[in-house]
Amino acid sequence: MVEEEVLSVRKQLEKISSGEADNAQALDLLKSLGKLDITLTILTSTRIGMTVNSLRKSSTDEEVVTLAKSLIKSWKKLVPESAEKKEEKAEKKEKAEKKENASKSFSARPGFSVECYRMKGEGELPEGCTQEGCSDLATSLEEAIFSQFKQTNQRYKNQIRSRVFNLKDKKNPSLRMNLLVGILSADRLSKMTSEEMANDDVKKQREKFVKEGIDNAQLAKVEGTTTDMLKCGKCKKSNCTYNQIQTRSADEPMTTFVLCNECGNRWKFC
Repeated sequence: MVEEEVLSVRKQLEKISSGEADNAQALDLLKSLGKLDITLTILTSTRIGMTVNSLRKSSTDEEVVTLAKSLIKSWKKLVPESAEKKEEKAEKKEKAEKKENASKSFSARPGFSVECYRMKGEGELPEGCTQEGCSDLATSLEEAIFSQFKQTNQRYKNQIRSRVFNLKDKKNPSLRMNLLVGILSADRLSKMTSEEMANDDVKKQREKFVKEGIDNAQLAKVEGTTTDMLKCGKCKKSNCTYNQIQTRSADEPMTTFVLCNECGNRWKFC
């Protein structure tokens, strides 16, 4: 019977493991086990697996160790998996499938590359942030942008490029940092305008232009003095209206603003 043969081999292997017999026989004994039709019942009753594993740990012969590992691996397949292990394998498989599907989805969107969103900045990542977390943020951001257009059209690509540019802007660390630490969500960033994402220098410059535009508009509404003594540099005509406003300190002369009544050109006359 197979069980009796296994028990016989087991006794001999135990003697080898304890140093009571010649180690040279171990390889032949392991090979004989590999030829036997060993079932789960025989494994359980003879406990041959424990003996072979003990030999694997004590042997210094590389071939013996390799063959012992091979036998143990083949016998493990006979042991039914526990419900916990099955659940763990199912979770790993599900995660792997999600990654694969995400990868296929991204490769089908020519305007997107996860590498574009590696938001490391110039120094270390903030405390609590990991590279994997950055990658997840990149994925969430792309998905939020894609959901707005449902296709990789030019508007989608422009949105992607705009976010990449602003997140990589060295003068705009606050935008990147706010996203990394969770102050700014990926969904909110996907809908922000260029003005909202701009760095502080650009925002100040825009505010300055807006103020100048408002000042010029207000100046145009004030009734000025018509004169033919000033010539427009644009249309070369002398039909102008000028206003004088104190823009500097009181002890300095007033500034003269001129409007051409012909072409609408405005300039400051000193």
